[in-house]
Amino acid sequence: MDKFNLKSSYKPAGDQPGAIKQLVDGLESGLDHQTLLGVTGSGKTFTAANVIASVNRPTLVIAHNKTLAAQLAAEYQEFFPDNAVHYFVSYYDFYQPEAYLPVTDTYIEKDAQVNQEIERLRHASTQALLTRRDVIIVASVSCIYGLGSPEQYRSEHLELKAGQKLLRNDLLRNLVSIFYERTNADLTPGTFRGVGNTVEVMPPGETEIYHLTLDSGVLERIDRLDAITREIIETVDHFFLFPGKHFMTTEAAREKAIVRIQDELKDQLAKFEGAGKLLEADRLRRRTNYDVAMLREIGFCTGIENYSRHLSGRGEGEAPDTLLSYFPEDFLTIIDESHVTVPQVRGMHAGDQSRKKTLVEHGFRLPSALDNRPLQFPEFQERIGQVIYTSATPGPYELEHSGNNIAQQIVRPTGLLDPVLEVRPVVEKGPYKGQIQDLIAEIEEEINGDNRVIATTLTKKMAEDLSTYLKEKKIKAEYLHSEVKTLERIKILTEFRKGVFDVLVGVNLLREGLDLPEVTLIGILDADKEGFLRSETSLIQTIGRAARNENGRVILYADQMTGSLDRAITETKRRRELQMNYNKEHGITPKTINKNIKDITEELEKDRARTAGILASVEAPLALKGHSELRELIKQKETQMNEAVKKLAFEEAAILRDEIKLLRERLTKNTSQKNTRSGK
Repeated sequence: MDKFNLKSSYKPAGDQPGAIKQLVDGLESGLDHQTLLGVTGSGKTFTAANVIASVNRPTLVIAHNKTLAAQLAAEYQEFFPDNAVHYFVSYYDFYQPEAYLPVTDTYIEKDAQVNQEIERLRHASTQALLTRRDVIIVASVSCIYGLGSPEQYRSEHLELKAGQKLLRNDLLRNLVSIFYERTNADLTPGTFRGVGNTVEVMPPGETEIYHLTLDSGVLERIDRLDAITREIIETVDHFFLFPGKHFMTTEAAREKAIVRIQDELKDQLAKFEGAGKLLEADRLRRRTNYDVAMLREIGFCTGIENYSRHLSGRGEGEAPDTLLSYFPEDFLTIIDESHVTVPQVRGMHAGDQSRKKTLVEHGFRLPSALDNRPLQFPEFQERIGQVIYTSATPGPYELEHSGNNIAQQIVRPTGLLDPVLEVRPVVEKGPYKGQIQDLIAEIEEEINGDNRVIATTLTKKMAEDLSTYLKEKKIKAEYLHSEVKTLERIKILTEFRKGVFDVLVGVNLLREGLDLPEVTLIGILDADKEGFLRSETSLIQTIGRAARNENGRVILYADQMTGSLDRAITETKRRRELQMNYNKEHGITPKTINKNIKDITEELEKDRARTAGILASVEAPLALKGHSELRELIKQKETQMNEAVKKLAFEEAAILRDEIKLLRERLTKNTSQKNTRSGK
């Protein structure tokens, strides 16, 4: 299928139809930059989905972090269940880049932990882009980092057809040549195994097994199997196997690269020695010669990415291939929460270069390491083609480049209004007792009506202290900030929505991405402290958290009217007036959003309880029944983990993965003990 098929139970409403038409018309007339200014809760993703379906072009959606990217990917998958929607983010669970601190003479080695499941999703993204057009890739800013040549990636694939002449040994050699690994254990993405006249392979972008039956030099049959149950999903006539790695280098290209590396080493050593930097010269000589020896022997070395310019044959300063290189020329780019994402993209190159220049200056890396880099912003601009920026608060860059091409989505389909605003003093003045005491009085009034309240502070310490103080006043409160772990954060937000506690105190995490319709009041403390957390953009985003409830209101505590505060208030009042006029004209009565409360932690706790029960049952004498129960549970959890990944619920998948590991360890231990008892 090459056509996008948008599926939804509701139709565009409010300002959505006008915004969709304006954006589509702009794209068709050749506009390079457009902005969708959509207030919180106005359905910007649904509008973008309608635009994609209308223009029917491959689309890149860029978000500023992995969590938001996962949320967007899940939404687009719901809108386009018949099309290819993929998730592309950095595959590191943990990443400590190589660095050198001259002041303390401290060298920090690169330390990284790769998430194999995310690596599989990255392969799925590139394979989809090279084989079809109905593709949406939702990516973080990792999409501007080097990925390997799409031409090389495409050219090294294998096309396998039922009935073709193919010797088993030739197939095995071909798989190894495109970086698949042979295994005798369970197959994982990018691995294969051969048994008798069959070969089984799991492509790097999939979780199913391709079972290949060969006989007398002919590929007789191709079956696609479920990796866990081994049931046949379908029998296919042919399929493509893309390489097991994005970075492909032939042996001839590697030899040329080694010559170029050695030439560069010679030049750099001459510079160091001429400047009397003998320590740096010796350090660089030893490091580079060791890497070259590893490249010759095994085709790989630690930090191989630092030689990417030589391995790919690029010239000095030339931009690397990235995910953007895999898209066709006519693709569409949507930059979500552009007021955050655009500055992030702009700043990536400078931070990367600063660290690497220090490594080069002190002999840890050759100067060509500087070309292992993200795209510079002008290079990014050249490669994205037509772009739509989406935000409730577009930044200066978007507004300047979009000009008059701004589609405003102020009216929500639900009819909900932006909240009522009120400014009150920080310190005691007139009838007001100061921001904390005044807020407590407002909180008590709200929670008596079974409502929820958010309070935003300037620092984590203030959030923790205020939470403690509220508890002392017999008010159920919790704090939330960046040091709270992901799963704990989910649990806190769920309990807040359920009414386990009434007040959530936080810092910057309470801006983008929170959907809390039970909140009727937000208190913004120290709203007149001009800065990042109290800028016009931050204030409008925070105010928007109260726009999910028909009774939403915001109190801004300020002793002076800053420019940011004045602009945020003016813009919110403008939007509220437009919304009220629309509702009056169309006879709409705003209604609070009724959203189901989901909590993956509850299901995970139930799973743990079930696991603990089964583990307890096999602690007794090692009966065969205990073994079979463990094996069955492992299969069940593997299925659950795969389903969680498909839904992009990575926190759930990670915990299930850890539980599977625990169960396998227990099974191995039980087997070992049983063998010991039987004298084996």
